[in-house]
Amino acid sequence: MRKPTYVLISEKLTEDIQQGVYKSGEKLPTEYVMAKHFNVSRETFRSAIKLLENRGVLVVKHGVGTFVTKMLPTIPSSLETLSKISDLIKSAGLKEGERKDFSKVVDCEPEWAEKLEIPIGKPVTVHQRIRMANNEPVVLSQNIMDNSLIGDAFEKKELYGSLTEFLEKECNIKTLTSDSELIVPLHTDKLCQKLLLYPETTVLLMEQLHYNELNEPVMYSRDYFRNDVFQFKLRRKRKGVE
Repeated sequence: MRKPTYVLISEKLTEDIQQGVYKSGEKLPTEYVMAKHFNVSRETFRSAIKLLENRGVLVVKHGVGTFVTKMLPTIPSSLETLSKISDLIKSAGLKEGERKDFSKVVDCEPEWAEKLEIPIGKPVTVHQRIRMANNEPVVLSQNIMDNSLIGDAFEKKELYGSLTEFLEKECNIKTLTSDSELIVPLHTDKLCQKLLLYPETTVLLMEQLHYNELNEPVMYSRDYFRNDVFQFKLRRKRKGVE
């Protein structure tokens, strides 16, 4: 399917900026000149500019002109992106070692039932995994899923690699969005204790509720990260600024 003309123009402008045709801080030629250059209407060119403005590539100063912005540095381990834990370990400069997995079916606890919108006591699959790096545990993940969605998938096939990819391939569950909360767990938390190797070790807990393409909750996760190994960052913008 052919892309809309304004999208093609935005891609060409992005390429020109990356190649230095238009430099950071430089003012673009007028809308009239650029529309004529691309042989499109001013309205079509304006749509391309709006697209790039929303992406932070250009900034429009009304009455002054359109300027190329300075590209911000990439944020590693950004909280805005759903990242594989394997990738997080790699970005921390570590080589992932063995993984210790187990899963079991239990009755759904009240906290899990509220998040997954299922009845208390309904069977759920609890999958737990410890990730190793440099011969030490660095991440512990606990994932709770409605057993009616999972069935005996973990018994039929051993899990290797990404859990989300496993769920998509084996259970036809595609997770696209998650609500996440960062928490400092108590040291009395039994899962947290599995990562407290040294007196100075601290742990960060990321609780996540994952949704499928219909925005239905399908998995509740609790990921414990050693804070001496991982750092999470977020780029924030002033309210009202696109």
